[in-house]
Amino acid sequence: MRAERSATAAPADSAERTVLTKGPPDLLGVRAELGECARCPLHRTRKNLVFGEGSAKARLVFVGEAPGEEEDSQGRPFVGRAGQLLTKIIAAMGLERRDVYICNILKCRPPGNRNPGEDEIAACEPFLLKQLDAIDPEIICALGTFAAKTLLRTESPISAIRGRFHDYHGRRLMPTYHPAYLLRNPGAKKMVWEDVQKIMKVLRG
Repeated sequence: MRAERSATAAPADSAERTVLTKGPPDLLGVRAELGECARCPLHRTRKNLVFGEGSAKARLVFVGEAPGEEEDSQGRPFVGRAGQLLTKIIAAMGLERRDVYICNILKCRPPGNRNPGEDEIAACEPFLLKQLDAIDPEIICALGTFAAKTLLRTESPISAIRGRFHDYHGRRLMPTYHPAYLLRNPGAKKMVWEDVQKIMKVLRG
C-alpha cells in the first residue's frame, strides 16, 4: 500500500521535474512535474501556486474551481471564508480535512477571482486528472459549476445535475453547490447537506 504523503510538497527543482515518466503517478511526482508552472498567463499574477492538500489515499476528494485571494496568499486550498464553511461541512460529515483531499481545477488564482478561462482549464486539467489518478478516491465531490462542468463535460447547470452520482472514469462523482455560493445563498445549505449525506452513506457502506 502506498504510504501517505503530504501533497503540499515544496516546489521541485529542475532535476525532480523529470520524474513521472512511467508507472503509476503519486502526488509528489505530479507536484514535481507541475513545477513552478508557467503554462498559462496566470503565473504572472499569482503569489503562490495552490496544488492541493490532504490525505494521499483519501476516499473522498473535493474539487473546486480556482484559488481565491486567501488561497493565493497562503498557497493552500479553501482557507478563506468559503474554505471555512467547507471545513465545517467536512466536520459535519464526521471527517477532518486531513481525512480527505482538497484541490481545484486551476492551481493559480484568476485576477479578481474572475471565472476560469478555457485556455487556463486546458493547461491545468491534466494535472488535476493525475492528482485523481494518484489518489484513486472512491468519490469525487465537484464543488460548483466550473468543477462539475469540467469533469463531467457538460453544459448543464449545477442545479440540474446536483443531488445524484455521476460516473467519472469508474468513480462516483457528486456535483453540489460551491461553499462560496452558500455564503451568498444560505438557503441552499439544505441541498448541499442532502448531497453530502448521500456521500456519507456510500463511505459508511
